[in-house]
Amino acid sequence: MQSRRSCLAILLAAGEGTRMKSRQPKVLHQVGGRSLLAHALASLAEAGADTVVVVVGPDRPEVARQAQTLLPHTQIVVQSERRGTAHAALAARDTLGAGFDDVIVAFADTPLVRPETFLALRAALAEGASVVALGFEARDPTGYGRLVMRDGVLDAIVEHKDATSDQRAITLCNAGLMALDGRHALSILEAIGNANAQSEYYLTDAVAVARARGLVSSSLKAPETEVQGVNDRIQLAAAEAEFQRRKRLAVMAGGATLTAPDTVFFSHDTQVGRDVLIEPHVVFGPGVRIADGAVIHAFSHLEGAEVGPAATVGPFGRLRPGARLAENAKVGNFVEIKSAEIGAGAKVSHLTYIGDATVGADANIGAGTITCNYDGFFKYRTTIGAGAFVGSNSSLVAPITIGEGAFVGSGSVVTEDVAPDALAVARGRQVAKEGWAKTFREASLARKAAAKKP
Repeated sequence: MQSRRSCLAILLAAGEGTRMKSRQPKVLHQVGGRSLLAHALASLAEAGADTVVVVVGPDRPEVARQAQTLLPHTQIVVQSERRGTAHAALAARDTLGAGFDDVIVAFADTPLVRPETFLALRAALAEGASVVALGFEARDPTGYGRLVMRDGVLDAIVEHKDATSDQRAITLCNAGLMALDGRHALSILEAIGNANAQSEYYLTDAVAVARARGLVSSSLKAPETEVQGVNDRIQLAAAEAEFQRRKRLAVMAGGATLTAPDTVFFSHDTQVGRDVLIEPHVVFGPGVRIADGAVIHAFSHLEGAEVGPAATVGPFGRLRPGARLAENAKVGNFVEIKSAEIGAGAKVSHLTYIGDATVGADANIGAGTITCNYDGFFKYRTTIGAGAFVGSNSSLVAPITIGEGAFVGSGSVVTEDVAPDALAVARGRQVAKEGWAKTFREASLARKAAAKKP
């Protein structure tokens, strides 16, 4: 049985990203509710990286903190001077010498590279290549380095400004990512520094160093959309668009229906079951799970929520973190749920806020109901029993319990617990005064007419 190959991933995250025009480091900006850094780390981990070294710039502790939060055993090294990509990779010199079979050099601002692509790079190393460069067929190759092939082997990577007219006609461009045989990686990277009299040392020179030593260099291709980098807000939006395209296809391939896919936005961790229907203009924040057969109607927003089998949300539903809908529960139009469990078959159909609450099975919550859960200092919980009926325009002042099968009369402000099967009415008594409206109208018209006289 062939032994497993070990892998070191060096993730370059030292770019300043001044074009983002942001106080936040570029690699902490998000795509699909997840930072660019987190996307890259997750993909490398899934591709089997045993050790990950993240190269950060000086005075960027927040990047290091997030990397080690996401992957606790991540090693952090600081690139104090900006002297090119090979120089950045060499910041991991101590770990490079530890004897890994495969070394991957990747970029934290290139968030959409799939684990399968990293695995393909590793497979090329296992087949005998010492350097494997990742390329893509560019729609417009202007400005990109070209992968120059000869007899099916990567001969050189030539920068656009240095390319001949024939080389500029090549559309196979350099994506920047590279894999190196662990036996040669350190010496190749050191040779780039030693051989280059310029002030910057580029990873692309690894191909020339390897070829000069008689080592095999090769290339693999990925789609241009997969290797797109993020340097400004426009490119960030393009990466988001590609992420959403992939996620929508995956959700539909998994058995859900999106009636207008381009209007639905997912987070990186959205889970959607089979036979789910998602109508137009729905947004999923992080932490959402949708069970089989659920329906999410149009213009709904969900975050940190679970929707049970055959439950329905919206239209214009708002599920905030901690919302949990059981099987066949209904949360209707203009309803907001926060930190609340809605029991099986329970209905919260219209214009209602349920926060910090438990709603029992088959309970019915009328339109305009509010759980008054906050006194300006602390949050309190409301418990509504199974089969209870809360009339429209009611305010339930927590902490409070509405017993099983109890009724709350419409327009009530309930401040005390209601026993099971009891009726609670907490409103002013209605008084009718016969003829009052007619007298009022006549008097008002007379005053108005008098006011018009000169």
